[in-house]
Amino acid sequence: MITADLLRGVPLLAPLPDAELETLAAHGADIRLRAGDWLIHEGEVPSFFVLLEGRVEVVKEFNGVARVLTTYMPGEYFGEVPLLLGAPAVAGLRALEATRVCGFEASDFRRLIASCSHLNGEIMKTMATRVGRLQAIASEEPAATATIIGHRFDLACHHVRDFLARNRIAFKWIDPTRPDRNPGVAPPQPGDSYPVVVLADGTRLVTPSLRELAEKLGLQTKPASSMYDVAIIGAGPAGLAAAVYGASEGLCTILIEREAPGGQAGTSSRIENYLGFPTGVSGEELGLRALQQAQRFGAEIVVARQVLGLDADSALPTRTVQLDGGEKVGARSIILASGVSWRQLEAPGCDTFLGRGVYYGAARTEALNCRGQDVFLVGGGNSAGQAAMFFANYAQSVHLLVRGPSLAATMSRYLIDQLATKENIRVRTEQRIMRVEGGDHLESVVIDNRRSGEVSTEAAAAVFVFIGADAETAWLPGAVIRDKRGYVCTGRDVLDLVATKQGNWPLQRDPFLLETSVPGLFAAGDVRHGSIKRVAAGVGEGSMAIAFVHQYLA
Repeated sequence: MITADLLRGVPLLAPLPDAELETLAAHGADIRLRAGDWLIHEGEVPSFFVLLEGRVEVVKEFNGVARVLTTYMPGEYFGEVPLLLGAPAVAGLRALEATRVCGFEASDFRRLIASCSHLNGEIMKTMATRVGRLQAIASEEPAATATIIGHRFDLACHHVRDFLARNRIAFKWIDPTRPDRNPGVAPPQPGDSYPVVVLADGTRLVTPSLRELAEKLGLQTKPASSMYDVAIIGAGPAGLAAAVYGASEGLCTILIEREAPGGQAGTSSRIENYLGFPTGVSGEELGLRALQQAQRFGAEIVVARQVLGLDADSALPTRTVQLDGGEKVGARSIILASGVSWRQLEAPGCDTFLGRGVYYGAARTEALNCRGQDVFLVGGGNSAGQAAMFFANYAQSVHLLVRGPSLAATMSRYLIDQLATKENIRVRTEQRIMRVEGGDHLESVVIDNRRSGEVSTEAAAAVFVFIGADAETAWLPGAVIRDKRGYVCTGRDVLDLVATKQGNWPLQRDPFLLETSVPGLFAAGDVRHGSIKRVAAGVGEGSMAIAFVHQYLA
């Protein structure tokens, strides 16, 4: 129990009258931690803390890397910065040994500084010093973990840059074809192979695969165990939610992702209708927070690995997931959350200029290359609207081409209203790209105005395509029932198809709501037939799938 005598030993509080100390002691939480326990994580709701015994280190993420900023000793206080700024906790606090802390809620802290001008002045001086330190660290140039050498219109170079960016790996990019931007760099010679990746230790990788690159950078690419309670395929919102709930509820959980956590949602520049983020959140930030949350609960995250198949024998107590490279992972249950892939634009030249001016999805690593240029976005959904708002900050003009007569049926109202506020965004309805043209890279697009019948050729630095997506599920065994477009059927849909002799369900019980036609194999998120293509829906289905996994395993 917190007493006035304990608080009197804290230099900040020692000048307070006994009555005030008694009042504070009555409101203080007596928090005891073991070595390694977190008092608070970065981003959580803050409190004001006074350290009574032990030591606490301050840990903050900068550019995806955790840094220890300082260590607090008995008698010191902390937590005032986010409380006074009205912000979440700006750093995490972790006990280095057996520790005792007195914690005060925000209302008690405000009462404390309002009642005593001395305390107010001392806390304000401390806050100013700490904010200055944070600003100095945040302004430091992040050390590049890798240097990429390759030209802009090299598809492999684009993939490497995108992979590193989405995995929050700091890198420097050198384009050997642009001596004006990279003085002293030798121009490419005939026979040179790109991209080349030079790591911080001097290791030089020539045209590396994403898996090879991930391994060299220390990302986990191999399962640590041969058997898991649940294997989750795909690290989009549904897969990350399943990993968080599975690991937090004691299931031995592995999450397998072929590229980077976050899925397609991770490329969204701003998601403004997701619950709990009144000012919006980027898909990258949301994905990173979910990833850290899953890892904190003990989920194993494996990246840069492709799932090639799985067995569907319902008589077996466990399932086998086959990875590229011949490696296999055993699991008592599986959640399929592999999402969807962007639908290809069927216009002559798109395949030729893929990665050389034509991109599927937001491709945010290309933003700087679009500075002062004219770019075209194809599609009328939320993803296209979010990308248009993002690229408008860099491009001279952003042309949003929509096949339909308006955006009303396909895009959220808030995004439509935002597009109207940007002078360099032009929404062009009932128009489509007939073909793309250029030399070694995209230079122009030919556009068909379906309303007027006019065909025009316009200069273009880049085309970003958002025309819907398809489920890539051909690798699944035939026992998994899918609809005509490849989306995986679950629950009642499975029974309806079985009733019409279009599949088989081997058990006496009905399949669970998110269970496929293979017992123990569940589907969540965009890959599932009938799903609602929203981030919140994917998160909900991922968490629901874990509830059904528990029932199945029981």
